[in-house]
Amino acid sequence: MTHPFLKFAAAGAVVALTAATTPVLADEMVQNLGPVGPNEPILTTVGTKRVIAFYAPGSGSCALQTVIWDQGDTEAASAARYQVSLNPGQTAQIDSFPNQSLTLRCGAYGESLAILDPEQHFASKE
Repeated sequence: MTHPFLKFAAAGAVVALTAATTPVLADEMVQNLGPVGPNEPILTTVGTKRVIAFYAPGSGSCALQTVIWDQGDTEAASAARYQVSLNPGQTAQIDSFPNQSLTLRCGAYGESLAILDPEQHFASKE
């Protein structure tokens, strides 16, 4: 892995660890389903993958950054980074086995990032 990627992954891990607002057991994964503001993490699971997603605002859009890895991968060998710029209202979808997906949507004026609930067709409010 490249040095910038490792710095990015380490920064994501720090964000994930500091985002915990309630104590959890050592074997529980922290969840933050959003919606979130700039540089705040969404932490979730999709299928067999763990996901950290956050964005930086820019000219009314969302510069989305995600890191995805296998849940049991303690060596981060499966980690992959994905980045995309989303205009307000645009979505990005992350698919995982078995047949599960996560859809993230950039909010109005690039002020938020939220998980889109595919069954209810609106952003989650947790």
